[in-house]
Amino acid sequence: MAPLPSISFSKSVSSDASTLVLFLDSANACGPAATGVLAGVSGGIGRALATSSFTGKAGSLLEILAPSGLTASRLLLVGIGEAGELDAKAALKLGGQVYGKLKDFKVASASILFEAATGELAPELAAEFALGLRLRAYDWDKYKTKKKDETITLADVEIVATNAGKAKKVWAEALAVAEGVELARNLVNESPNHLGPQDFASEAGKLEKLGVDVEVLSEKDMKKLGMGSLLAVGQGSARPPRLVIMRWNGAKDSVQPVAFIGKGVVFDSGGISIKPAANMEDMKGDMAGAAAVVGLMKALAGRKAKVNAIGVIGLVENLPDGNSYRPGDILTSMSGQTIEIVNTDAEGRLVLADALWYTQDRFKPQFMVNLATLTGAITVALGNQIAGLFSNDDALAGKLAETGDVTGERLWRMPLSAEFDKAIDSRFADMKNSGGRLGGASTAAQFLKRFVNDTPWAHLDIAGTAMGSVDTDINRSWGSGFGVRLLDRLVRDHYES
Repeated sequence: MAPLPSISFSKSVSSDASTLVLFLDSANACGPAATGVLAGVSGGIGRALATSSFTGKAGSLLEILAPSGLTASRLLLVGIGEAGELDAKAALKLGGQVYGKLKDFKVASASILFEAATGELAPELAAEFALGLRLRAYDWDKYKTKKKDETITLADVEIVATNAGKAKKVWAEALAVAEGVELARNLVNESPNHLGPQDFASEAGKLEKLGVDVEVLSEKDMKKLGMGSLLAVGQGSARPPRLVIMRWNGAKDSVQPVAFIGKGVVFDSGGISIKPAANMEDMKGDMAGAAAVVGLMKALAGRKAKVNAIGVIGLVENLPDGNSYRPGDILTSMSGQTIEIVNTDAEGRLVLADALWYTQDRFKPQFMVNLATLTGAITVALGNQIAGLFSNDDALAGKLAETGDVTGERLWRMPLSAEFDKAIDSRFADMKNSGGRLGGASTAAQFLKRFVNDTPWAHLDIAGTAMGSVDTDINRSWGSGFGVRLLDRLVRDHYES
């Protein structure tokens, strides 16, 4: 893996800094700034500003080489817009933009004057900036044997701020979230021959080092529990399924837990209802929901979140074989409800059906949120930048949507209704596993709703946002880790004691 930059905080610039990064708001961009590091060199910078089109607009950048009066060989001016306009979302985005520019410069280290010409900024903004920088720096190159040795990697970043001590403490928690996102990205990017259900379960087991209790149910264990829905999906694979339960106990035992459930289809060929060959390689990412749950649990444990949290992931591989489940089969789920199979490529909901039922039945959580790359239909509706939100609880849905706007991992609420129930009613069983093309994302969600009882629940369809999504200021990875920051912030803002 490509090394990630080490980020530190200090109150003054290191004497050997070769590249300085300075924030300017719109007011200071029109002339020389008068404070901090610019004292004595503002004339030269003022001339550079005067001959450029730099206005201090948010995200604008201006490079000045060999700035007069500075020992640094390069100065990068970064616009942050109007004074007071910089919020957490903007700081996160700015961190990614600055990293992208510094990478282009091929510098090994940089000092970033987070406040210089802007006045004192909140430590939370410095931490968000650092988070954006760190996430943009992620690069999956594990299997590239011919790496460019001449490429210089940004190894050390120093962020200079008046409240450096406080910023460092906030960054320690933000770093735990970054590491959770990076773990989720690693899992999604990993090749399917190296990440079967057992391998995935082993990766989740590593969270025990952080204090997470990890329990792995085998195929035999799930048969005893009656998980006929989940087990059917994995029948065609030589690699047996697993159900992993992760528990982080950061609050009092009496506090009801919150629960997160992830679809973990490590590779989805479609089974007997096989997918077209084109782009089938992308189906290694059909476990992105489970990856997000593992990443979230790492983030919560890493920052010692004061919450009791449950993470449950169903891990299977969907392949065609003489033992595969078939269209026409009728399965009995753990809930006792029967399911007619009309399409073996509608498999994720079968995995989640048993995982959701198990979670609500065993843990009685405050709420459940499941994440799944469930339908192509959601990408038709919302594209690759917004995930679909379905819920039986308006309060939970509202918190999730609001948190999505705050973090930039945006959600759009989609409908559930009795009409969609009719689409999945079966002539031969309690339900069928697909309602067809029309309203496909909603009929899939309606299917899941039958396995949550009265527990407040939300389903996030992340098929468009979790893998192969568009590049953003903080992500250049095929696997985005979508959902980790969103759900960590949901817990932080609403459910920590």
